[in-house]
Amino acid sequence: MQRGEILKRGNKPYKANQKNIARIMELQKKRQQDSSNNKNTTMANKRNIIPFTYRKTIHFNRGTRVWRAPTIIILASLMMIILIIPTLVVIPFVNENKQEASSIDMEQNEELGIEDSSLSVEVMRSVTKTVEDLPLETYIVGVVASEMPSEFEPEALKAQALAARTFTVNHLLHGNSDAAYDLTDTVTHQVYKNELDLQKQWGSDFTANMNKIKEAVNATKGEIITYQDAPITAQFFSTSNGFTENSEDYWENELPYLRSVESPWDKDSPKFLGQGTFSVDEVEAALQIELPKGAALNLEVTRTESGRVKELAIEGHTFSGREIREKLKLNSNDFQIKQNNDHLVFTTKGNGHGVGMSQYGANGMALEGKTYQEIIKYYYQGVEINSINDTAPTLVAR
Repeated sequence: MQRGEILKRGNKPYKANQKNIARIMELQKKRQQDSSNNKNTTMANKRNIIPFTYRKTIHFNRGTRVWRAPTIIILASLMMIILIIPTLVVIPFVNENKQEASSIDMEQNEELGIEDSSLSVEVMRSVTKTVEDLPLETYIVGVVASEMPSEFEPEALKAQALAARTFTVNHLLHGNSDAAYDLTDTVTHQVYKNELDLQKQWGSDFTANMNKIKEAVNATKGEIITYQDAPITAQFFSTSNGFTENSEDYWENELPYLRSVESPWDKDSPKFLGQGTFSVDEVEAALQIELPKGAALNLEVTRTESGRVKELAIEGHTFSGREIREKLKLNSNDFQIKQNNDHLVFTTKGNGHGVGMSQYGANGMALEGKTYQEIIKYYYQGVEINSINDTAPTLVAR
């Protein structure tokens, strides 16, 4: 640039002098140096950049927050502690509960054994017409399972086991020794079903029901009811009319231990009330008598101490209450009769002959906390509970 040359600053021209030119040159040189320094600094910075994958500290961007790796690790560890430790604490209890449940299932599914004796019973099976030779206690299990509902209380089942065993022993001692068998499996003696019969009857409940009954039989093993050191005639039935019956009021013999006692628990039995309706012709055929048609029948009733029918006089024909019950197949010999034109309606109270132990009464006593010994001594008056070995040693030895 020559001296005196016109320069422009912005839009305004001015005349450069030597001093101004020197100043401008100095500023340009400084700018060039600064530019060079900035370029070198930028190159140096580029050389010092650490690639993302090689950084020791890792950053994660989530919106405006920056998470560092150590923080993530700490939080993850805390979450694992929160979630895993309670699980580790609970697992032993879960396993223990599973083991207990498994143990209970095994107990329910595993059939108990029966503590048998050397005494055996020959039972005539009414369907197959064959004789089964059974150990005594095995036979008693089949009788209890057939004669008393399995849902009854354990103490009632024990009382039934004692009555069934006593009935059996008494029959073995005094029954017909010439017969080809000891007992039948029907109500003629005692109803008996074997395990195959009961499996068909109970299905999936077989093991639980059988175990419950076997426990009752095992608990009374070898025990029988005695009166003056002899086995009794241990009669039993389903449901009373509120009282049991004296033996002589139903059968001929008067037995001191088969006395009428109050049995209020039977009112809760589903068999407490019943009804049967018969035409006059059906009554004539069952009783083998002739009755007038189209007229009110003359009926006269007398009753026993327990309220059951002792005798029924119908148009001059007299029958015992037992005969009417058995010939018309009524539930009980405690009945009321109502004539409805050419039909007679019999309303019954109770179920069974009424002599001895009431099964529903026994269960009612058990529900109140009574033991099987208390039940037995209530329904069989003046008796004792003894062992077969002490009472019938010759029977056991045979």
